[in-house]
Amino acid sequence: MNASAFVPGPPVRVVATSGGALDGLRFAVKDLIDVAGVTTGGGNPDWLASHTAALTHAPCVDALLAAGAMLDGKTLTDELAYSLEGANHHYGTPLNPRWPHALPGGSSSGSASAVAGGAVDFALGTDTGGSVRVPAAFCGLFGMRPTHDAIPLDGVLPFAPRFDTVGWFARSIDVLAAVGNVLLPEAPGTPAVPEQPMRLIRVNEAFAARARHEPDDAARLTAIAESLGAQTSLDMFDGDGSRWLACYQAVQDHEIDASLGDWIRSTRPRFGPSIAPRFARLDTLDKQHAAHWYAVLRELRAASDTLFESENVILLLPTTPVALLPKDASNETLGAFYQDALTMNSIAAFGGLPQITLPFADAIDRPLALSIVGPRGSDRALLGIARDLYSRHASANLR
Repeated sequence: MNASAFVPGPPVRVVATSGGALDGLRFAVKDLIDVAGVTTGGGNPDWLASHTAALTHAPCVDALLAAGAMLDGKTLTDELAYSLEGANHHYGTPLNPRWPHALPGGSSSGSASAVAGGAVDFALGTDTGGSVRVPAAFCGLFGMRPTHDAIPLDGVLPFAPRFDTVGWFARSIDVLAAVGNVLLPEAPGTPAVPEQPMRLIRVNEAFAARARHEPDDAARLTAIAESLGAQTSLDMFDGDGSRWLACYQAVQDHEIDASLGDWIRSTRPRFGPSIAPRFARLDTLDKQHAAHWYAVLRELRAASDTLFESENVILLLPTTPVALLPKDASNETLGAFYQDALTMNSIAAFGGLPQITLPFADAIDRPLALSIVGPRGSDRALLGIARDLYSRHASANLR
């Protein structure tokens, strides 16, 4: 068992409460999600010490138990979710099982590690600015960030609620879809991808970002994208990716301050040296300028809505700007990674859109991951599209 993926202490196990579609599967839960009788620690010892055990399971956990799955562990997270790297100063860095020289990605680091190492069949994480998407890519997994608010956030430690989602990891597209069939809503009138022919379109700036870091990988990913049917492309950021990034960072920090600021100022928690400066920014927020950035967010979201409403579009992009981050990555490397990763990931965050990460093997033995992004509410249809695309790629490579 990959012990480094799990929180310290006695194993957290809960038997299934009923039989169902997930019979016989075991899952783990990121330590931002409540399990009855267990204190949610949030990856920080002072958060753990200042909170009490959850009285009930988060609804997403209840749903999985009722579908026949057994909970088999709570997993490590980067501190209060404020990282995409996967390292935790207090509890250590979960293993990236296939590429052990590299970081697993975060903040759902332990969940990705547990699935990639075979300790569980699937695991829940949370995703705000990429915290499922990035570790899925780095660990060679399938990962899903659903439509915002598709899965209730009750019983989930809030980070930036405007962008927070509950997502999950699996080693196969079939298990990823099976979990989605349990967790995703089936409400009448939920938007879906229309029956007319789908247009799979590459996001130019995301491929360009990968090319700046790793041109050979960018070429390989472009070839895969084209083989899947993405023969056309678009400029999603319209030449102003820096505005998307600035908006994302500003809104996220205002959301974090509303969720966690009072606790941080009253508790003065011990944060690791890489995390402390991020939370320290909350003391310098210009709250009078918040209205401006929320207005920009609405503007960019409206542009995204127009794209998806006007055409039957599925966006395709590299999940991450680099294949991996080494454990000894320099501050310069990390800074460049964050700038591109957060910009790319803001597409789904701003639009509240579902995004699925697909892992592609390659002879150079490094993860190559592409993502598909669909309109809000198209989660179930997008899972079907992901299955078809992945099967098409696998069949082509068997010939």
